[in-house]
Amino acid sequence: MKRILAASALASLALVSTIPAALAGKADDTLNIVWERELENVDNYFNTAREGIIFSRLTWDGLLYRDPKTMDYVPLIAKSYKWVDDVTLEFELREGLTFHNGEELDADDVVYTYNWVSNPDNGVKTQRNVNWIKEAKKLGKYKVQVILKAPFPAALEFVSGSVPIYPKDYYEKVGPDGMGQKPVGSGPYKVVELEPGKRVVWEKFDGYMKDGPKGTPTIGKIVQRTIPERNTQIAELLAGRADWMWRVPADQADRLQSSGKVQVVNEQTFRIGYITMDAAGVTGDTPLKNPLVRKAIAHAIDRDAIVKALVRGKSQVVHSACFPSQFGCDTDVTKYPYDPAKAKALLAEAGYPDGFEIPFFAYRNRDYAEAMIGFLNAVGIKVNFGYLKYAALRDKIRAKEVPMAFMTWGSYSINDVSAITSNFFTHGKDDLALDDQVKAALDKGDTTVDPAARKKAYSEALNRIADQAYWLPLWSYNTNYAFSTDLDFTPTSDEIPRFFTAKWK
Repeated sequence: MKRILAASALASLALVSTIPAALAGKADDTLNIVWERELENVDNYFNTAREGIIFSRLTWDGLLYRDPKTMDYVPLIAKSYKWVDDVTLEFELREGLTFHNGEELDADDVVYTYNWVSNPDNGVKTQRNVNWIKEAKKLGKYKVQVILKAPFPAALEFVSGSVPIYPKDYYEKVGPDGMGQKPVGSGPYKVVELEPGKRVVWEKFDGYMKDGPKGTPTIGKIVQRTIPERNTQIAELLAGRADWMWRVPADQADRLQSSGKVQVVNEQTFRIGYITMDAAGVTGDTPLKNPLVRKAIAHAIDRDAIVKALVRGKSQVVHSACFPSQFGCDTDVTKYPYDPAKAKALLAEAGYPDGFEIPFFAYRNRDYAEAMIGFLNAVGIKVNFGYLKYAALRDKIRAKEVPMAFMTWGSYSINDVSAITSNFFTHGKDDLALDDQVKAALDKGDTTVDPAARKKAYSEALNRIADQAYWLPLWSYNTNYAFSTDLDFTPTSDEIPRFFTAKWK
């Protein structure tokens, strides 16, 4: 297999050898990055791709910024903020900020942006990022209030990244189409060239704030190219025509690391895997209605072994229905270590001494799923395995046709329990537990701005989910980043590359 991959990469290298070398590397002060997905519209509010998030964080700023190390929300365009009440956020803005086109940034731009994106008639594609906003009000040239439709403490997460501020005069004139062709922001880098879906060139914005939490960018130019073929990306990296790529498969990452020409860094992500089980019996009268059976399944699977052998990297076994860094994620919950003897005893106690047969579905990581099936078979649980595309499996779960499935969730890189636990356990389309006690606790956590009260409510919900084994949380996922040995770059668990903090060694 490694020889095949190497041959493929060499073939790709030969293919791209005729491409003119892009300005890349430390000598030209140009960071050349490659990714595979075409980003047709770079307007932050009209794309849902993670590459769009990368583009946005370089080009625009929001009122707040989430520090990737501490996970604290700190002022960015704002110089201070406070909760006036449960549905009102107030911001004092920094003075002297400008957009890339020279327009001053003040309260008019903030109020315009919030009111425009929250109006459903304007068709913002990422509605979940803005549908909590009722309106924004100007209190002064550098003071605004944002009114929420209902108490929603996770609003700070969206304010800190998903709702960048646009220049009012420019956006009123050009709209989404114009912004998609010639973006104008106030972020650390300004777009100087754009070939939609193919290439973007940014230059360091010399007028950027000097004391902001994003820091002062040091690399002079960033060039992004879209290269759909992974092996071609690798060939460009090895040839020195690219300085950075991501999402490198583990086997290829090992080969790149051994080449000595690039460095490979692995980091876990907010995405976790889990097994969802029909505890409520919405798919029929299955053994999964019995908590002893669900606990037996939890004890039957050696998650540590799967992480070490297959998932690898910085991934770790998770025990609670959330990613550990997320606000409110209580990890001190009931745990189910690998214990096949206990699994068999629990099955016998539940009335299934010889095990049982049940459908089990997955949409990704077939090798992970097959490993879990092997562990289940070993304790007498025989599964009828179904492997579908994500959308098809999601729809079957929502149609109450899937009693047990291996799924994953990335929380949209939102560092808050409401982005995962509340999504699956508040009687929505994906809730197979339908526990009123869990829902009540999550609803309380989702609607109070008191941090201590939120943590207490989420802890109650997460402990009950674990006690009842409604889910079997599995592990966190990880991503491999490969980049030039000249580059100082630090990946973060929210899987948002921050090139404005990168620098040359």
